[in-house]
Amino acid sequence: MNFITRSTDGFDSATTVLEDISGDYVIDASHSRLGFSARHAMVTTVRGAFTAFDGTASINIAVPSASKVDLVISAASFETGSADRDGHVKSADFFDVETYPTITFASTSIERDGAEWTIAGDLTIKGVTKPVTLLFEQVGSARDPFGNLRVGFEGGGTINRKDWGLTWNVPLETGGLLVSEKIKLDFDISAIQSA
Repeated sequence: MNFITRSTDGFDSATTVLEDISGDYVIDASHSRLGFSARHAMVTTVRGAFTAFDGTASINIAVPSASKVDLVISAASFETGSADRDGHVKSADFFDVETYPTITFASTSIERDGAEWTIAGDLTIKGVTKPVTLLFEQVGSARDPFGNLRVGFEGGGTINRKDWGLTWNVPLETGGLLVSEKIKLDFDISAIQSA
């Protein structure tokens, strides 16, 4: 598992209004991104995102291990900007969205070291559940113009798609494969504290 290093150069400084962000939250999908990237033909990177998802988080700053994250993603919301590619990935060669409409993640353990959070959990794709570990940085907290308390996290990790039975590929004449087995996950999460 490799942590994806994030650069905040060029952005305004994050806002932090609370040191203790303990509480229950709902992920704000309209201000969050569940991104991914893969190598294509081993010469370039194709990026995309899932655009429909719901999630909740229970954050406990004092006892991070008491925290919890749950996420449900619509597999059919896979988008890379190419209708042909997206259709292929949604087919039985990959996600088989007709049979397996959702991808889920449920945390099994959470650790915190300052602003760094390590979230281990069960990722289920196409009916196969495997453990993954994701690393996140707590970016900030703010009260938005509508009175909502928001918290932000950025992070991700790397998985091997073959672990979930996503094995379709084509060997290249010059060596290597058309689609990389390793997939990088890249998340920007904004969550709103629930009442």
